[in-house]
Amino acid sequence: MSRTAALFVFSGGVAAATFFGSGVASAAPVTCVSPPSANDIQVDGVASCGATAADTSHAAATATESGTAVSVAETGGTTSTLATGYGTALGASRAGGTAYAGAIGGGIAHSWAENGATTIAIAGWGSGATAEPGGVNCVGTMSLALNFASGQFCALGN
Repeated sequence: MSRTAALFVFSGGVAAATFFGSGVASAAPVTCVSPPSANDIQVDGVASCGATAADTSHAAATATESGTAVSVAETGGTTSTLATGYGTALGASRAGGTAYAGAIGGGIAHSWAENGATTIAIAGWGSGATAEPGGVNCVGTMSLALNFASGQFCALGN
């Protein structure tokens, strides 16, 4: 239990830095939000994002530098993604789930949540992280994935 609590505290700090910024300047930021748009797609230079939400859902995606972020939400889901510097962040949620994906500097992160669950996937340069109802997976030393409904987590490629 203490290991899970420690990882939760660690992941909270990493997630906060990921979603609220780390103070590093970036070029070509784009932010896509749905609603109000049913399908918001933006490209500025080499940064791109897309967000689509249905029903009472909310999707937000932010990309800086050369990142690509995509968020999809339906039936009350909430999805937030962030990608920087060649990173790719993909997130999806439905049925009241909450998904967060952050890809920093070349990482690939995928988060999928449903049925009220919360998942977080964060990947840094050369790493990948997946958090979904079926499990979690971390590849590379700069990876973290959590599924709060099942209690599954991995970090640092383990």
